[in-house]
Amino acid sequence: MNKKTTPADLFLGILALLLISVSFYQTWLGLQQIFGPASFVIALVLSLLLLFLCWMLRNAKLEGKPTGSLVGIYIFIASFCFIANFNALYTRFMKTDIYTDELRDINKNFTTLENDVESKLSYKYNKITTQNIEIKKKQLMEQIKDPGNKGIGTRAQSLIRDVEKMTGQKVDLLTPVGNDYEDLSERMGRQIDNMISDLSPEERALKTDINNASLKWNKNIQDLLLLSKKEKDEMSQGLIDESLADYNKLGSRAQTVLGNEKIHFEPLESKTQQVGKIGFAFEHAIKNFGMYQFVVLAGCILLDFVIVIIILLVTNPGGHNRNNGGSVFNNKRSGKTIIPNN
Repeated sequence: MNKKTTPADLFLGILALLLISVSFYQTWLGLQQIFGPASFVIALVLSLLLLFLCWMLRNAKLEGKPTGSLVGIYIFIASFCFIANFNALYTRFMKTDIYTDELRDINKNFTTLENDVESKLSYKYNKITTQNIEIKKKQLMEQIKDPGNKGIGTRAQSLIRDVEKMTGQKVDLLTPVGNDYEDLSERMGRQIDNMISDLSPEERALKTDINNASLKWNKNIQDLLLLSKKEKDEMSQGLIDESLADYNKLGSRAQTVLGNEKIHFEPLESKTQQVGKIGFAFEHAIKNFGMYQFVVLAGCILLDFVIVIIILLVTNPGGHNRNNGGSVFNNKRSGKTIIPNN
């Protein structure tokens, strides 16, 4: 059988080389979490096997031989590449969103912990009045630290009068030590806490520390979310680890101070520590499936499987025997020419 290289052979060869080269690179990245430096060799072996199977499939189809077993082997090997490709692509393009979701969840968890602890503490006033006093207190503390009007100015005095009306008690106007308005804000806040609560020193300290931590991490997280994508990717994990450590410490402390019968606390672990791992990529994609996840999934399927589909579709069985083209692109009509007798 005299086989010649046809335009179809050249087209399919270049297409297979391009697709499997991209698949090789993504497979290499996607397997690094499991195999480390050895992932390069593994990805190279898998890619060479796919190229070899593409060649075998085309030859088998041209010679009219069964291709079912070769297709099965190709799908089996390509499945490993598909999994690694999905992990690499999904992690690369979704990393920032994953970090952002985690940071926002941490903010919510601090707020939930703060509210949970607040609801378990003992106060002199009913719940609604206590909540209103707490709101006024926080506004007062922020107003005292306001760079444009530091200290106990007109607005701060108005807030103090509101607190006095709700409590029926007199609030002492404290003075700053030097220009330390941060300290003045904290002391005014503690004074109001003492007025409304029947708390032990441990409970009072716990409440203050949780409130301060909630404000601190809320500000730090919001500041980080305003940064560029690259900066967020570089800095998010450190902030997540630090804030979760603080959250777990305060939650465990709350359970110790208030008792298990009042509050039940479960420490949290960082989900983003799993970023880059194959299992996490698929789990996150399934839980948050949408258009982007569909596009990544479809892209990975096309990257690893479309070349086999094209080979099977365009290769004409026994094509080399008939027209030396082996492709539906090169089929020519042939037959005898009948010349009528005059």
